[in-house]
Amino acid sequence: MTSTTGTTARTGSAPALLAVLLPAMLATVIASDMVNLVLPAIGTEFGASEAELAWVVTGFLLMFSVGIPFYGRISDRVSLRRLFCFALLAYAAGSLICALAPDLLVLVLGRVVMGVGAAAIPVLSIIAVTTLMPADRRGAGIGVISASAGIGTAAGPAVGGGIGQFLGWPALFWIMLAIALVLLPAAARVLPGDAPSGAGRFDLPGGILLGLGAGLVLFGITQAQVSGLAAPSSWASLAVAVVAIALFGWRTARVAEPFVPPALFADPVYRAAVVIAFLAMIVNLGGLVLVPLLVVDVNGLGPGAGALVMIPAGVAVAAVSPLIGRLSDRVGTRPLVLAGLAAMGLFAVFLSACAGGTSVIPAGIGVLGLGVGFIFVLTPIISAAAGTLPGDRVGVGIGILQGAQFLGAGTGPALLGALVTARQQSGAGAVNPLFPGHEGAAYSDAFLAMAAVVVLALVVAVRMRPRAAAG
Repeated sequence: MTSTTGTTARTGSAPALLAVLLPAMLATVIASDMVNLVLPAIGTEFGASEAELAWVVTGFLLMFSVGIPFYGRISDRVSLRRLFCFALLAYAAGSLICALAPDLLVLVLGRVVMGVGAAAIPVLSIIAVTTLMPADRRGAGIGVISASAGIGTAAGPAVGGGIGQFLGWPALFWIMLAIALVLLPAAARVLPGDAPSGAGRFDLPGGILLGLGAGLVLFGITQAQVSGLAAPSSWASLAVAVVAIALFGWRTARVAEPFVPPALFADPVYRAAVVIAFLAMIVNLGGLVLVPLLVVDVNGLGPGAGALVMIPAGVAVAAVSPLIGRLSDRVGTRPLVLAGLAAMGLFAVFLSACAGGTSVIPAGIGVLGLGVGFIFVLTPIISAAAGTLPGDRVGVGIGILQGAQFLGAGTGPALLGALVTARQQSGAGAVNPLFPGHEGAAYSDAFLAMAAVVVLALVVAVRMRPRAAAG
């Protein structure tokens, strides 16, 4: 994005920019899982089965996974102002459709439209911080954006469950509609309207193949969690996804200007950032999904009380994120990433040892440690990756990075949930010798699997070049 390399002085101050990006990011993340606890009420009202209700979540997530790389690539050709305003309008339209939905089909359609708009917010927010804020403040800006994402992820189920219980589930979408409409004029004023220059041809077939592959991977894994891997909807989706990704790779190697330039991955820091973001997100979202299920299934808490266990983690992430952002500007990437991954691994093992105890306090401590460790990883990784990208490839580079991050967010809970289900059906004891042997062995195994994923991420992080990682 060569025409937007100036600072925020061209369109507004850094605080004004963050004042738009932070609530937009917060609303987007909350919207992704705010419906989880009100799905039973929606099912009762519309007479829908559990499999049908899953599309209220899946429709949003599919558009998210497909849209993120597209928005990143398009941002190298279209101004941030136009893209962000379009995203807010789509988000508002989807919210209105959901709020007025007379049946489940219309509600799913509204969630799909919301996902089309919501997919733009994370990637465009990081691009805005990267291109509009001074380099020595980039980490702090990304830390603020990460804080809003952390708050939204932890608070989404609690907000959705509380508002849905007292005001009804349509109120959730009326609130999201109001937020989008309030942010629209502010975004038009703060974000730059000049179009990027120097962008090459747009490889639409390559983008379609990449989006199709990512979407079908997510859908196939989700169906495996619901119906089992032997279900045709699961294995067929995964098989077609493999074909789509293979065709994407074939096209990338043969066209002059592919959707994802292979030169992006020539930089070792960027390569490591993509892999680490994917693996760390599997663990982070796995904890955010499994811990509430643990305290509900094993400790006997209600859904609302189970969601409240997540609140301390959200508060801690919000407090730590800006500090980590400023610290990454000073000490570099590699030390923070290694410390964060080490913390995530230790707390995953802690959860594996304490899963299913009589008290829910260890579960709250464990998810808090996972969240704080994740912020130590994510904020420096994004800042370092952004620093390696040339100006005309910032959009596509950030889009791929966040696409990998979101793919981890979608596949992690599904795979770990399938592991929990399989272990519960087997009735076997926990693998972890530190587990005391009471109820919750299946969750103990899932948390131990999360620790194994962290080890893989650590192997990649250790091999990062210290000189480049400090960039």
